[in-house]
Amino acid sequence: MTDQYLEVEEPAAEASTENLIHQVLEIVATAKSMPLSSSAIVSRDEITSILQAALECLPDELRQARWLLREREEFLAERGREAEALMDEVRAQAERMVQRTEIVRQANAVAQRILDDANDEARTMRHEAEDFCDQKLAGMEIVLDRLTRTVQSGRARLAAAPPAESEAPAEAAGTEEDGFFDQDLS
Repeated sequence: MTDQYLEVEEPAAEASTENLIHQVLEIVATAKSMPLSSSAIVSRDEITSILQAALECLPDELRQARWLLREREEFLAERGREAEALMDEVRAQAERMVQRTEIVRQANAVAQRILDDANDEARTMRHEAEDFCDQKLAGMEIVLDRLTRTVQSGRARLAAAPPAESEAPAEAAGTEEDGFFDQDLS
């Protein structure tokens, strides 16, 4: 049993906490039982020295684990901040795109309204111009109709007029009943 205790005692620098705990488990598992009992006989000094060595190794490993945990937390926090900043940028960009889209939609609606108003105004002006031209042409048609009737009447009178000799005494007497034109009567 004494040889076994000497083998178990390794320098604390070389032994890890996990190895030391495995050694304690092996000692307990291979310990001799007490006669007529299920209790095992283990060397208190041996177990105590191994557990003391494990405690001495434990703070270094805990410091390393704590450092790794802190590094991990800082890494995750930094990545979380970067992700949040990226999400804020994406949200802002999406909002700008939505605003631009809304502005474009509104501009298109205004442009369409302006085009519709211009088309309505052009249609109204065209109708007014057509009405004006129609009124002027109707007036001219009336004047031309009168003029045509006057021309036809004058030509009819010329065709049915007596010879030139009979006209001369009538003019001299000043009794012309029908003039060729209205202004001739006055």
